[in-house]
Amino acid sequence: MGNTGKYDEDAVLRARVLLLGSGRLDWRQEVDAYRVLATVSPAAYLPKLVGALTSYRGNHWRTADPEVELALHAEAAEAARRIDADAPNRTRVLCDTLHSYQRSLFAAGRRAEGRAVCEELAEAGRYGRLAIVLAEEGRHGEAAELYGRHIVPGQADDASPWTLIEWAAELDAAGRREEALEVFAGLVDDSRGRAAEDRGPLASLVWKLEQYGRMLRAAGRPAEEAAARREALALLARLAEGGEPVSWSNIQATWVTLLALSGRPDEPAATPEAPSPAFGVHPVHGWSPDVREDHFASIPALEEQTDALRASGDLPGLIVAQRRLTARRALRWETSGRRAEESLRPSFDEGVALARRPAGDPDALVRALADRSMFLLAVKRYEEAHADLAEAVALRPIVTRT
Repeated sequence: MGNTGKYDEDAVLRARVLLLGSGRLDWRQEVDAYRVLATVSPAAYLPKLVGALTSYRGNHWRTADPEVELALHAEAAEAARRIDADAPNRTRVLCDTLHSYQRSLFAAGRRAEGRAVCEELAEAGRYGRLAIVLAEEGRHGEAAELYGRHIVPGQADDASPWTLIEWAAELDAAGRREEALEVFAGLVDDSRGRAAEDRGPLASLVWKLEQYGRMLRAAGRPAEEAAARREALALLARLAEGGEPVSWSNIQATWVTLLALSGRPDEPAATPEAPSPAFGVHPVHGWSPDVREDHFASIPALEEQTDALRASGDLPGLIVAQRRLTARRALRWETSGRRAEESLRPSFDEGVALARRPAGDPDALVRALADRSMFLLAVKRYEEAHADLAEAVALRPIVTRT
């Protein structure tokens, strides 16, 4: 239905003629035409206006101005909200537009407004971004509850592996350790089934088993931790012998996400005033732009800290700081296109070397060996990965008795 209010008939005529013309329209001309026509025929032109407004970066990616882009996303969001509730694809258009808008707000440092848009997304059925934002602000209990409300009990198999990792991470961060273990155990079981049917990579199952072992150890269940590590070791032996049965691409995201998650206890606790990454979420796929930028921007300061700790002789402090730095480097390495392994391997080698020092903690050596093993698995150095994890498994009984 058209708009019965007053409008400029000449402007409407010019807009129609412009859109019906045979020439290729400039992006700004197209947007201006849709703005005019949306006042007359909102059902037909509001979706077109939304699409044109949100294509700004695609049309002008070399000169994109963040403030201009934010204003256009705000206008697009308002236009999407005006689409009739019964219009086809209204929910999808609205949610996609709000998703783009909230990212622009976070990138601009307008976190409270970004959170409000995420709350609007959750009301429309897209809860994932709000859960991540809550996690970034240290509101882990609320994030865990939000995941739990949308993952039907007994039907977690319907959720994606990424969502289950995120849910388990938030349950664990909220102190609900046994529930986190239950969710992660289901994830491991699903990965086993996929790997057995050649529907999932063996490497992904190994990474998940390693994280599951860490969680079991933290829960005081060493026998089950040992079983998880032995299973991972057997899979690495199989990979060392014959490689992956099926070729897989783009799986290193799982490794680096779980590596970062394993280091959360050594990171400062997140608060609404000082947000930090939602560990368990891949940085490109989920972290808010402001949080991601701050996390990677901390690398130079952490490098200075590790240098100072080397000079001070504080080995325990150095081991912790060096691992935090390694995890950041690994995230940057994976998200920037997976550069040559030689640019990252020295960080894992140093972690092992530090833990091997006479004054080192045996548990730190197990962790460093496992870290390097998982990295070597990520770069398909299967035999070396097996050797590192075999040493870690052999050391664990000694660590358990100490």
